Amino acid sequence: MTENPPKKPSKSDRTRAQILEAARLLFAEHGYEGTSIRDVAAHASIDPAMVIRYFRSKDELFARAAVVDLKLPALRVIDRNAIGETLIRRFLEIWEGPASGPGMAILLRSATSNEFAAEKLRDVFGNQVRPVIAAAADPADAGRRAGLVSSQLLGLAMCRYLLRLPPVVALSHDEIIQNVGPTLQRYAVGEA
Repeated sequence: MTENPPKKPSKSDRTRAQILEAARLLFAEHGYEGTSIRDVAAHASIDPAMVIRYFRSKDELFARAAVVDLKLPALRVIDRNAIGETLIRRFLEIWEGPASGPGMAILLRSATSNEFAAEKLRDVFGNQVRPVIAAAADPADAGRRAGLVSSQLLGLAMCRYLLRLPPVVALSHDEIIQNVGPTLQRYAVGEA
């Protein structure tokens, strides 16, 4: 039995990917409000009508560009004393690892000025962060604990990746793990 060779992407597939890549880059750099369909088209070297043809609207383009899957670890199978360190290591992988993508930067930069982006970020919180944190301790307290974990990590992301505050950018991964890990540990497991 012979295998079929991989299908070569069609011109339409390549155009869609080109538009999406331009949108990811521009939304991550300028946010939702600071990026127009014309900007995306110019960056992708195509006519703006093509962006609309493939994505129908700026909101749909944004929704496709800002897809976020945090792939958070199952905390119930991790040593309870290593939860904070595990979370901060995963955070660094999401933002700086080889498979990092612009999705979180797009959402974070845009959420302060765009309700659609804010809602997508709340969805990530409700569907990905809260359930994972719920497994670390009493599920009845999961919302509060997940909110505290998120506030710490989103604040760090804002300072390190969007505002690029020099002292925060200068921190090594080890320094971040050493300083933020214990705080996340307390938040995640509900210890005072």
